[in-house]
Amino acid sequence: MINIVLVQPQTSGNIGAIVRVMKNFGLKNLVLIDPKCDHLDDDACKRAKHAKDVLKKAKVCKFDALDNYDVLVGTTAIIGSDYNITRLPITPKELAENLNPKANIGILIGREGDGLNEEELKKCDFIVSIPASKEYPTLNISHACAIIFYELFQGSNLAKNNERINPATKKEKEVAEKMIKEILDNLDFNTRHKKDTQEQVWKRVLAKSFLAKREFMVMMGFFKKVLEKVKK
Repeated sequence: MINIVLVQPQTSGNIGAIVRVMKNFGLKNLVLIDPKCDHLDDDACKRAKHAKDVLKKAKVCKFDALDNYDVLVGTTAIIGSDYNITRLPITPKELAENLNPKANIGILIGREGDGLNEEELKKCDFIVSIPASKEYPTLNISHACAIIFYELFQGSNLAKNNERINPATKKEKEVAEKMIKEILDNLDFNTRHKKDTQEQVWKRVLAKSFLAKREFMVMMGFFKKVLEKVKK
C-alpha cells in the first residue's frame, strides 16, 4: 500500500493540488505530518476539485508515524556526490519498477520552502530525485508529485507482477541491520567514520534491493555464517 506523506505542509492550496494529482493517478492514502495549515479550508477544497474524498480522508499524524512503514522513501531535488550516501538517489521510474504493493510504503514529500532536512532523509531507506536541468533543478511541489505519481501509475502493472511475492518487512530488515552491525563490531576499522559509513551503506543496499522474504532468509543464513567466522 502506498501512502503519500507530506511533512509540515505550509499551504493548504498545495495540499489540494497534490490531492488532485493523487486521484489522477489512483493514489488514495494521504498522511499529513504536523501540518502548518488547515487542509480542509476553502482553498484546499477548491484546488482538490473532484478529489475532495481523498482530502477528507487524510490522516493527521505526528513525526513518530514515520516509524510505521516497511519502506520509507524520501524525495529531494538536492543530490550529493558519491561520498554523501544519504543523498544518493534513484529515479521515480526505478522506484515504480521495484515496489511491491504488499509492502506498507511511505513516500515522504518535504516542505514547500526547503524540503526534507538531513535527519529526515537519514530516516528514509533511500531517496528519489527527479532528473532536471542543472540551471533550475527544483520543481514546484505539486509538479514534482505529478511526475512521481505518474511513474508509479505507469509501473502499477509491473507492481502487480510482484503481488505473488511476499516482501521482507521493516522488522525483518531491522534484524538484518542489527546482524550487520554485530559483524562490523567484530571487525577492525581505522576510524569510527569508516565503520559508520559501512552501516549506512548496508542499510541503503538492503532497502534498494526490495528483498523478498525468501531472499531475506537466505541472506540471514549467510550473515550468520559470517558472524560465526569473525567471532572466532
